[in-house]
Amino acid sequence: MKTLQQLLDGKKYKEVISIAPHRPVFDALVILAEYKIGALVVLDGENLVGIFSERDYAREVILKGKSSKTTAISEVMSSKVWSAKPDDTVEYAMSLMTEHRIRHLPVLENDKVIGVLSIGDLVKETIIYQQTLIQQLESYIKS
Repeated sequence: MKTLQQLLDGKKYKEVISIAPHRPVFDALVILAEYKIGALVVLDGENLVGIFSERDYAREVILKGKSSKTTAISEVMSSKVWSAKPDDTVEYAMSLMTEHRIRHLPVLENDKVIGVLSIGDLVKETIIYQQTLIQQLESYIKS
């Protein structure tokens, strides 16, 4: 299976799309919509301090009657963040995400976020990998 770095190399957006913890939730929603993504890493300078997702918005802003224009990201973000390394495998990342019930996984190198992978990225790669294996096995059997 591929490494997480290989998956990051194939992503549409090469830069890390992030937001600062002091910014209002509304700004995060604009970024999520603009890039058509489901989560942002929250960075204080270059330090990972949390993740803000559509799920956080629904549970911590909408359901609690807060205003997205006056609520800071730091008030509603998920601050317990699981991460992986660039040389970790897709299989390892899927296991980690399943175990901790998370949908987005920051990839860190020397404590710096170099990218974010979604569960969808990992599932897509797993399907491609399995299809390739099946084709190879069918080819081997036929020869």
